[in-house]
Amino acid sequence: MVFRDRSDAGERLARELLKYKGRNVLVLAIPRGGVEVGCKVAEYLQVPFSLMVTRKLPFPDNPEAGFGAVAEDGSVFIFRNAAMWLSQEQIDRIVSEQTAEVRRRIEVLRGGRPLPEIAGRTVILVDDGLAMGSTMRASIMLCRKKGASRIVVAVPVAGREVARDIGDMADEIVVLETPANFRAVAQVYMNWYDVSDAEVLRIMEKGCRN
Repeated sequence: MVFRDRSDAGERLARELLKYKGRNVLVLAIPRGGVEVGCKVAEYLQVPFSLMVTRKLPFPDNPEAGFGAVAEDGSVFIFRNAAMWLSQEQIDRIVSEQTAEVRRRIEVLRGGRPLPEIAGRTVILVDDGLAMGSTMRASIMLCRKKGASRIVVAVPVAGREVARDIGDMADEIVVLETPANFRAVAQVYMNWYDVSDAEVLRIMEKGCRN
């Protein structure tokens, strides 16, 4: 265990991003797990904060594992070996299902509001950790398409290979911990729980507003 909870992780992560304090920066957190982490980062840096709604594409027989992700603009990232396990028809169906969930989350968690302006800005993408990193990859794709001037990925924990791959996609990556025997994001948190829609709304209302 390294972090007490997501709040603790966010505070520690924020200190590593001090150079961005007060600049033309936008912090975007990937819900639901990344929201409290991102909120702490945005508060510390005194910059605008919002949610980037991106969804993992789960395997039908193992929803905890994913073969890619879809972002709210329709950007889709799929691991190259996905076609070995799923037909194109299955892939298309799962993308459609998760796109519908993305739309639902935008309505519920962001009140249906559009993303803040990204073009020409430094965007810091925050999550509570990177396992396979598919949602982060799709989020980076969206930011590139929307003309972000700089994309910074900031997470408390990641596997070493995934951190390297995502670092190649982004302009900068900040990772606090890259455990040698990394299996799951939850392993570095003392207090780990699945975050609900209600918890996201509570965090946004209490400390971070769009």
